[in-house]
Amino acid sequence: MNPDTLSKPAVSPAVATVLLVDDEPVSRLSMAARLKRMGLRVLEAGNGKEGLAILRRERPDLTILDWVMPEMDGPTVCEQVRQDPDILSSQLILMTSQDQPEQIAEGLARGADDFLSKAASKQEILARVQSSLRAASLVRSIESARDELRAKQDELERELRSAADYIHSLLPAVGNATPGIRMSWIYRPSLALGGDLFNFSTWDDQSAYFYILDASGHGVSPALRAASFATFLRAENLRHCITQNDPAAMLVEANRRYPLTEDGSYFTIWIGSFDRTTHQLRYATAGHGGALIQRRDGSIEWLTHAHLPLGFEPDSTYELTTVQIADGDRVILMSDGIYEAPAPTGELWGTTRLETTLMAHRSAPLGEALPALMAEAERWHGSPVFPDDAALLGLEFRL
Repeated sequence: MNPDTLSKPAVSPAVATVLLVDDEPVSRLSMAARLKRMGLRVLEAGNGKEGLAILRRERPDLTILDWVMPEMDGPTVCEQVRQDPDILSSQLILMTSQDQPEQIAEGLARGADDFLSKAASKQEILARVQSSLRAASLVRSIESARDELRAKQDELERELRSAADYIHSLLPAVGNATPGIRMSWIYRPSLALGGDLFNFSTWDDQSAYFYILDASGHGVSPALRAASFATFLRAENLRHCITQNDPAAMLVEANRRYPLTEDGSYFTIWIGSFDRTTHQLRYATAGHGGALIQRRDGSIEWLTHAHLPLGFEPDSTYELTTVQIADGDRVILMSDGIYEAPAPTGELWGTTRLETTLMAHRSAPLGEALPALMAEAERWHGSPVFPDDAALLGLEFRL
């Protein structure tokens, strides 16, 4: 049987393209005819420089290169291909009459996929071409799958950016939260979306309330659950459930609405309300320990007490604590991801170092003190991205 009549390579429903680069017209004509009889589309070039240009333009399934050519020899073409990210996956066969082991090793080392002697039989030529075309088909399939994956990843990233923009839209504006209260904040989710949220809202002409919440876990699901919770905590929604600006009552209703999920997800939250007439701050917490008051003299009091997170006990009630606010006091709410930021050794930054940093920057404006605090936590951790979400809300009272 004539080997040129053997079955054509079944690499794809489309006709495979082979680029033949050889400066000897007779040799090139003979090989091109053989390839065409195999049912292949054949492109031809008379030197390496021309062949490289065609390869970049046409992206053939296989390129067969003569070793010795003017302008640019075969091994140099191979090297150029492997240095070009657009064509580096091209299948390359080097063809030469000097098929010594040293030369074969050199050709493969310089980027060829296979080696073909000009004295090879028709059967060997057919077998090597078919083998290379199968490899090319596999590479193209992998590249196609990679491109599809990248397209899906790009789409997902666009959706995540859109969701992140929505999450950020739920955060308050920096500046004067209400007459007599200056607000500043920093928000650093550990991933594209964060499950730690905070806000400040007026309840009526005499009072306001503010909170920080933390959804357990990381990623899209906790962030969206936190966004839902933040929407519920808007004043226009809370007024349908409770009759007064009472953090403990807010938590009772939130505990009813946000039970522990089937996969064990839950919320921690701290809520405080401030009366502008009495200058009293009342607060309640469900498992969230990141709240403190820094007095004008720099001293710090933590505004926390032990309690389970939301959802663990359906009939939970919450302790309401009252503290008096004086002119110049600051209330700072934070994620536990800040004071639990680990050093490279694993040691946590801790509340003691946090307090020391706050006291060192007590005389700085609030908008400078919070970034200084975050910068010190980052220095301790060695990175601006913490393992957990990092949210920091500061309120300064001017009474």
